[in-house]
Amino acid sequence: MTTPKGPQLAVLPTAAEDDASPRAQVLHPSGWPMPKGYANGMAVEGRIVVTGGVIGWDAQERLAAGFLAQVRQTLTNIAEILAEAGARPEHLVRLTWYVVDMEEYLTNLKELGKIYRAIFGAHYPAMALVQVVRLVEKAARVEIEATAVIPR
Repeated sequence: MTTPKGPQLAVLPTAAEDDASPRAQVLHPSGWPMPKGYANGMAVEGRIVVTGGVIGWDAQERLAAGFLAQVRQTLTNIAEILAEAGARPEHLVRLTWYVVDMEEYLTNLKELGKIYRAIFGAHYPAMALVQVVRLVEKAARVEIEATAVIPR
C-alpha cells in the first residue's frame, strides 16, 4: 500500500440547525495556516442558489455613497436574494468579490469585518477577491457573486 502524497485534508463541520440536517463542511488541509475571515473550501449537499454580480444599489437603482456603504448594501442585497430561495447567510459556500481599488479594500478591513458580521454573522465561506479596472456601473466600487447551498 502506498501513502498518498500531498497535504492531509481536515474536514471541519460547521454549525447546523439540528442533527437531522446535513452540515456544511469547512475544508482545511492539515498543516495550513488557519484562514481569517474566509474558508479555503466548503462541501455540502443540497439545493444550489447562485447570484449574479450584485452591487450596492437599492431597489430604485441608486448606488450607496462610498465603498463601505456599497459593501453594506451589496451584502444586504445578497441576503435578500438568498431569502427569496429560502436560504440564509449560513448557507453561503462561496463569495467572489470584485473591487475597483484593492487598497480601498485593504485599508477598510476592520470596518468591512463589522459590516460583514452584522449581515452574515460569523459564517465565512470560501472567498476570492479580485481587483478589476471597472465595473459595468461606473460609480460602483464593489460587485459580489454568491453561491449558497440549502441542505436537503
